Amino acid sequence: MGFVYLNMSSFMRAMLIVLCALWILPELAHSKHVRTRHYKFNIKLQNVTRLCQTKSIVTVNGQFPGPRIIAREGDRVVIKVVNHVQNNISIHWHGIRQLRSGWADGPAYITQCPIQAGQSFVYNFTIIGQRGTLWWHAHISWLRSTLHGPIVILPKRHVPYPFPHPYKEIPIILGEWWKADTEAIINQAIQTGLAPNNSDAHTLNGLPGPLHNCAAKDTFKLKVQPGKTYLLRIINAALNDEMFFSIANHTLHVVEADAVYVKPFRTNIVLITPGQTTNVLLKTKSKTPNAKFVIASRPYATGPASFDNTTAIGFLEYKKHSLSNTKSKNHTLFRPKLPKFNDTIFAMNFNKKLHSLANKKFPAKVPKTVDRHFYFTVGLGISQCSKNQACQGPNNTRVAAAINNVSFVMPNTALLQAHFFNKSKGIFTTDFPTNPPHKFNYTSTPPKNIMVTSGTKVVVLPYNAKVELVLQDTNIIGAESHPLHLHGFNFFIVGQGNGNFDPKNDPSKFNLVDPVERNTAGVPSGGWVALRFLADNPGVWFMHCHLEVHTSWGLKMAWIVQDGKLHNQKLPPPPSDLPTC
Repeated sequence: MGFVYLNMSSFMRAMLIVLCALWILPELAHSKHVRTRHYKFNIKLQNVTRLCQTKSIVTVNGQFPGPRIIAREGDRVVIKVVNHVQNNISIHWHGIRQLRSGWADGPAYITQCPIQAGQSFVYNFTIIGQRGTLWWHAHISWLRSTLHGPIVILPKRHVPYPFPHPYKEIPIILGEWWKADTEAIINQAIQTGLAPNNSDAHTLNGLPGPLHNCAAKDTFKLKVQPGKTYLLRIINAALNDEMFFSIANHTLHVVEADAVYVKPFRTNIVLITPGQTTNVLLKTKSKTPNAKFVIASRPYATGPASFDNTTAIGFLEYKKHSLSNTKSKNHTLFRPKLPKFNDTIFAMNFNKKLHSLANKKFPAKVPKTVDRHFYFTVGLGISQCSKNQACQGPNNTRVAAAINNVSFVMPNTALLQAHFFNKSKGIFTTDFPTNPPHKFNYTSTPPKNIMVTSGTKVVVLPYNAKVELVLQDTNIIGAESHPLHLHGFNFFIVGQGNGNFDPKNDPSKFNLVDPVERNTAGVPSGGWVALRFLADNPGVWFMHCHLEVHTSWGLKMAWIVQDGKLHNQKLPPPPSDLPTC
């Protein structure tokens, strides 16, 4: 019997080893070929001077804009964030799919509690099936105004771009600058119930340019050589403004949007919403011209409120050959012509030019069938302030924003933890409306009652659900373009149009062949956009307007994607250093 027992014991141990091997070996095999990129982000205050004034801003490693993260498709990225300031901090890696790594996504109170003063957190994720330009930014309050930087994902080694290899690659970050502290600005707006003050300048790579006082030296200069091709990685990091971008007398070739290759097309002007990235090829002139060319960026604005109508200016300058004997500084200055600030026709036409490559190497995996249909209105409204709050709207009301008339209330603990540990009671409910609770002519005369409801409501999706989401702008207070960003996924923009979405006739016009694939979509002012995505990433995923003022007012919600049945379809437990609230 002892002999049999020993053999059975040995057999069980052997089986356990085999099962462990089956569990671990795929991970080891994968990790053996994965390069790990390590970064350290020290969150610290830094004095920066712009527009004749010096102020202390929150930065990463004292840099503004922040440092660039470079990795290749398939790399693991490990970033240790250490908070040396008094503000709570969280960092979002905008556009990274975070497949089964939702704990590293970054939005405060959605996937994590923020990193408190003196604390740290290690963000750990692998870049799977993505290459191109993305970006990182703070995802709490308005701190992303200065806490942001580029993410450059190169193709795997020996894999070429599907376009001519550039001579040089240059990130161009569009931003905003306030003379005042942005945290004070949004806090005051929340207290009064009114719109926050606008920024004082727009910037190119943190520099406003010569149209502003004291800013001649704070001007971005792009120095180029003749006869070369440059890849410009354009990122809109502005808080509240969609932007036009143009370089005088030069054509831009759009080749990528939100880190997905697109069918190349030529344009003189790029439109880019906050949250979006666009890669363009710039082919310089064959001979050095005796000229300078203005690089300009200014807002596309469709809403009823005032906005910062300033223009950020930089210069494209050709480098002189060493043999050149010209010493003249009297260059001809060429300026680009930008559309009117509210040119909705240009915006619609530009967005319709974007198409996926949809070839064998880069297929467009559009869901051809749909399991779950959603119709969400997005727009403004008003909400009642508490009796002890002196809001300046009519009858003590404040401006609010909502999706399907629900203005999202941020929880005081992270939704992902509540979901993962089955402790949702008192934190969130799963009754977010699938369709607008009150039907009306969304893009015409608004209803008399424009009060929004409020709550921490989410939508629950089964793993691998094929989702169709129509986002409809409303005319409440005023029609306005809304750039909606979905965390954890890319989606396909299968349709868009003006007016109200027609569920009977519009779907027949959907593009299911080569629609553009993005993570941030502009809902047209007074119109709609239709998205499709596959819910193949378990976790809790934030969706919100990337106009920060609208996010602050409640234009946000969350999706919960349940675990699948297989091991690789489940969200792993949280890391041990996950911050606590």
